[in-house]
Formats: sequence, C-alpha cells, structure tokens
Amino acid sequence: MYLLRFTNIVLLLALFSLATLLSGQQREFRPPAAPLIAHDPYFSIWSMADKLTDDATRHWTGRVQALASLVRVDGQTYRVMGREPEQVAVLPQTRLQVLPTRTIYGFAGAGIRLTLTFLTPALPHDMEVLSRPASYITWEVQSADGRNHDVEVYFDASSDLVVNLPDQPVVWSRFELGGLKVLRIGSQQQPILEKHGDDLRIDWGYLYIAAPESGVSAAVTDARSARVLFQEGGGLPNSDDLMDDLIAHRPRRRVPVLAYGLNFGKVGPQPVAKFLVLAYDDIFSIEYMNRRLQPYWRRSGADAADLLRVAVHDYESLSAKCMVFDRELMADLTQAGGDKYAALAALAYRQTLAGNKLVAAPDGRPWLFPKENFSNGCISTVDVLSPDSPFFLLLNPRLMRAQMEPVFEYAASGRWRFPFAPHDLGTYPHANGQVYGGGEESDRDQMPVEESGNMLIMTAALAKIEGNASFANSYWPLLSRWAGYLREKGMDPENQLATNDMSGHLGHNTDLSIKAILGIAAYGKLCEMTKRPDEAKSNLATAREYANKWTSMADDGDHYRLAFDRPGTWSQKHNLIWDRILGLNIFPASVAQKETAFYLTKLNRYGLPFDNRASYSLVDWSVWTAALSDSKATFETLIEPIYRFADESPDRVPLADWYGTVDGKHRYFQARPVVGGVFIRMLLESGMWEKWAHADTGGVNSDQ
Repeated sequence: MYLLRFTNIVLLLALFSLATLLSGQQREFRPPAAPLIAHDPYFSIWSMADKLTDDATRHWTGRVQALASLVRVDGQTYRVMGREPEQVAVLPQTRLQVLPTRTIYGFAGAGIRLTLTFLTPALPHDMEVLSRPASYITWEVQSADGRNHDVEVYFDASSDLVVNLPDQPVVWSRFELGGLKVLRIGSQQQPILEKHGDDLRIDWGYLYIAAPESGVSAAVTDARSARVLFQEGGGLPNSDDLMDDLIAHRPRRRVPVLAYGLNFGKVGPQPVAKFLVLAYDDIFSIEYMNRRLQPYWRRSGADAADLLRVAVHDYESLSAKCMVFDRELMADLTQAGGDKYAALAALAYRQTLAGNKLVAAPDGRPWLFPKENFSNGCISTVDVLSPDSPFFLLLNPRLMRAQMEPVFEYAASGRWRFPFAPHDLGTYPHANGQVYGGGEESDRDQMPVEESGNMLIMTAALAKIEGNASFANSYWPLLSRWAGYLREKGMDPENQLATNDMSGHLGHNTDLSIKAILGIAAYGKLCEMTKRPDEAKSNLATAREYANKWTSMADDGDHYRLAFDRPGTWSQKHNLIWDRILGLNIFPASVAQKETAFYLTKLNRYGLPFDNRASYSLVDWSVWTAALSDSKATFETLIEPIYRFADESPDRVPLADWYGTVDGKHRYFQARPVVGGVFIRMLLESGMWEKWAHADTGGVNSDQ
C-alpha cells in the first residue's frame, strides 16, 4: 500500500509541504505538546510550547531533555530550537503540523525558508523498523528572496537524555562507521533495569547520533562553548572537551552535549536537505518474570552499529513510505470522522506507540508492553490494553497479540490463582507480577469484572479482525473461566473499581454491567468460531437475557442510570460500542440512540463529563461514546469539544486523557498510550479496518 520508490526525497518533501500549505488543513491546530522523538516510555522527547524556541524540549514527564538548533545565514546566527542561548535572535516560526509519523516546523526570515522535520518511521506493519529506536531530524533550506545564501546549521543533544537525574556522571566516545560521523553518550554507572516506577527517565544504555560525513563536523563539549563558537564563526571545536566537570556534571556546572555542524554551502531557490539520526540502544528493555528481555530489533544479534548503518541506509525509502502513509491515513481518518477527528488521531498516533515497548519474548516472538504513564507506573495494565486496542486492531492485529500474550502467559501460570483476569504485570519496566490492589495475595481493590470483560472482548475483536480464533484456542481454559465469572458476577456488579478508578468504588455500575454482558457475548462468538455450538448458544442466550434485564433495571426516562440503584444519575456507556464492532446485536439499537440524544444535552465547552458525579472526562472513552452515534454529524459534534480541549488546554503536556470539561485542565495523567482509543471510529467501517489491518507489509513479515 505504501511501498513506493522516490528518487528525489527532497523534491517530494517540498511538493508535499506546498500542497499542505495550500490545503490549509491542520495549520491552525495547536497541540498541547508536539512529539519530536517518540519511541517508547524512555526515549520520548516533546516540545511543550507553541513555538519550538519558547522552551527547552522535554521528556514526556516534563524533565528537560534538551535538543537545540541554530542556523547561521550569511554570518548571522538565529535560533530555531530550544530557549538557549536567549541572546540569539529567533528565526520566526511559521508553521507547526503534527502528522502520524512526522512533526514539521516551518521558519522564515533572513532571506531563507527552513523546514525542520522530526520523523519517527513508525510504520505499524513493519515491526523490524517499528522496533528500531532511531528517529531522523531533517533540515531543509531554500532561498526565499531569489538570492544565494551561505547557510550552516548547528544541533546538539544534551546528556540529560541518558540520565534519570542531572547529577549522574556520564561518559562518551566517538567513532567512524562506514562514512558516518558517530557520537555516543551514556551514564557512567549503567544500572541496567535496576529502577522501576513512574516519574523516571532511563539511565542505562547509550544515545547515538550519526550523520553522513559530507559537510559535517562533530564534537563532545559543553553546550555554552559549542553554541558560542558556532555563533561567532560557524563550525565546532576541533577536539572533544574531556574536563572533569563535564564528566561529573551537576546543576549550574557545564552540561555535556553531542554537537554537530552541518554546512549547506551556498543555498538558492532549490531546496537542500541534510539529516541526522538519533538512536537509543537500551541493551535490555523489560524484565518479565525475572528474565531480562532485549528490544525486538536486537533479537537476532544486531548491535548499535548495525542499527545506525541500516537507519542511515533506509532514510530515503522510509521518508517516502512515511509520507505516503501519513497522507493515506489522514485522508481515511478525515473521511471517517472529519478534520478535527483526524487531527486528534494524528496527535495520538506516536503517543500510543511511545507508551509501549516492543521486545523479543524468550522464544523470539514480539511482545509489546505498555506503561501507565503518570497514573501509577504499572506495566501491561489490562485496562490500558483495552482503550489502546483500537489502534493495534486497526493498524496491525499482530501487535494486539503481542500486547495480550504476556498477560495470558502470566494468568496461565501458577502464580495467578483468582477466577478473574489480572489487572497488571508489575511496575514498569519490571513485569514480575501484579502489584495493583491486593496484588497476587488478595482480591482487595481488584477489578474483576472490568479486566475479565476486557480480555474476552479484545480476544473476540482480534479473532474478528484476523478471521479466525486460533489465538483464543491457545488460552481457552482462561477464557472459559473468565466467562464463567462474568455469568455469575457481571450482570449486577458488586461494589468494586472499574477503569475510571479515580472515581472510586461503585456498586451496580451499569456501564460495567454492559462490559460484562458483552464479554459473555464475545465468549459466545468465540465458541461459534471454535466449533463449540452448544456453548455458543448458551452464552449468547445468557447475554441477551442479561441485556433485557439491563434495559429495564437501568432505565431512567430519557437516559440510562449510572448505577441500577441510583435514579436521577447518568454516565457515558462507552462499553456499548463493542456490540456494534463485534456485530453481536445484544442490546437494542434504541439504547445507544437514547443515550446519544441525552449526551448532546450535557456537553460542556471541552466535552462530555464521564458521569454526573464530576465535570471531568476521559478522552478515549469520550471518543468511544461519540462513536455510538449513527450520524457522522453527531459524531463530529461530540468530537468538537475534545478537539477544543487539545487546542486550548492551558497545560502544555502530551495529550492528557483525564481532563476537566469546564476548565480544560489536565488531571495528572499525560502521555498515556490509552489515547489509541481515538482510532475506534475506524473499526466501525469494515472497508477501513480491512484495508489497514491487512495492509501490505512492504516485504516484511509481520509475524517474524
């Protein structure tokens, strides 16, 4: 689908940029934060400001991980990335566009136009490329006034990228690699996989920067010295600065940077482009049941040198593929849900992937581990897998399997002794057993109905997308046990937590009951697909019986209640969307129609509250709720305030899924992969999911 050959990537970039400017799409959208380098929970750098020069770039947690860039035009220096050096004039920013795989900034002034593109080649069916922790930064320059200009570009990356705290000592090196200038930096201690928790940054492995040698200089020195030297005369120091206060830097002392100078020479009206590769080799990524797992790209013995060589070699082909991929996906998103829906989905795309880590299982299979960023730091939380599942079901169901397999394997072990599904596998990056609530010891504060329903529904959705239930057959005893639990406990849930656990315990939760009922029906559908006709008939009949009870018990006139025993209450019934996606037809269509009409009366400036108890909402669930509508116009009406939240929120953080619908402020959560749930609208159209879920892999076997 997106495997094309382009002989002149620079010209294609220029033509695409012109077409986008002429179309005007997305130019005015102001993301709360723009993804720059977005690979996994540790290698994830964002711009959290309107302009790339308004602030330092930051890790998703908000800690500074500085990338900086200057441009020197005819001897005059301008700043295009980073807030320092503040005394250097800013080249005016004219454009910011976030696409699924690229973030593009435009600048104009001093007689030139400069386009700065951050490309993460996150092509979902090419898991080899997807797993590579390598992004590209491209500077494309052309004259804007018809005259030739002498142009040089400066770039540096701070040692903050390789430490958790700024006082950790670092070491570095340089080497030549087949015509590439390569610099490397990492922490001195290299505490591989020692730390686990939430507000952490990686402090093991090594950051690499590589560039083709032509017209390129490179040095390791302190940021101030390198920038001043470039500003005063262009170029970089002739040698690396190895002073002790750099090796063990502390606050207010000199901070080491990997610095590059790119000489463009004389630049005229024809665009000229140069690029760098930023890569991070973490060596080991995840600990699963006390066994260290390598990143997927390392599974066959590849090392950092191999990573850099192939990344540079593939630059032009991946740039072209990503351009076509972005264009096609944005067109389909717009067709399905409108321009604002497409803009939200583009913003969610890399965030979803960067909230996960793709590793090689002990037998070499791809396993994908999500992290609960800024909620509790858990790894492989089932009610994170559920909201991000539409992204993976749509764009590569093999990645959906890769998320679920570690959970199934854990649940099948002797360590998990409960009759319901687990909540999590531990605290990132340690997947050594559940830590939430009562952990492995008790059922205190568990989410038994929530997680059991999630696992059954996701397994049925995967079977529908793949066209067979072979994956379900591999774990049938577990699925059967969880379905039995839902038949016994799910119709009228006891007092317990659900996915919106910030709201506290709630008994008789009607939306949780929907999840249980559809979980039973999903199991019935799996029974049909695996030739178990009696079980299929029995479970589907039970689901329909429960749905009939539900419509009577939850009815509250013009809507349905938050809890069966609470008249005058209401809530989003986001779980109902799976009845349509799976084609179960368990609930009457009138349920969704009545609820949708009621929601339109409860909208605040920034969206629909999750229920009547508070004014906050959740982005992922709100999009699911909007997708219940039979009308595209109504869907867009419900999406509009969510888009407005992203566009106007005063909190400059990666897209927050928990936020206030009145004030537009985020509620602690940020950069979580659950925003992959935005893609659910695409699963309602068979043509869309058939196209994308079974897309051409470009010669790469998605099962390898």
